[in-house]
Amino acid sequence: MCACGNDEGKINTGLVNNPASATESNNTKEPKIEFKVTEHDFGKMIQGEQVSFTYKFKNTGNAPLIISAVEKTCGCTDTKFPRTPIKPGDEGAISITYDSKGHKGFQNKRVIVKANTNPSETILKFKAQVQTVDNF
Repeated sequence: MCACGNDEGKINTGLVNNPASATESNNTKEPKIEFKVTEHDFGKMIQGEQVSFTYKFKNTGNAPLIISAVEKTCGCTDTKFPRTPIKPGDEGAISITYDSKGHKGFQNKRVIVKANTNPSETILKFKAQVQTVDNF
């Protein structure tokens, strides 16, 4: 992952090791992503507010953890995640910011974390009750 000849943040492809089978693996060196929580409730908020939450995780496996992408399912969400490998035993965080502009009522959103783990995708969820100023 580099652009315009810039090697900063480049990940050695030798670190990516994802087993072919989601149910069985003969590979003893695998990263494992373990989140403290995978769901968050922002509660009631006023339409137009922006709120943030950080999902903390740990690599409980025995190989470097590489997050290749955090896909959002709505343009109302922004994400930040580590772009460098997380060593076994180390911790990291994925931050999300939700913009409630133009939304109303109960909101149930998710982001999909793609990594070199088994399984390769982890879903993080968040929800909020968005109300207009006169209904708050």
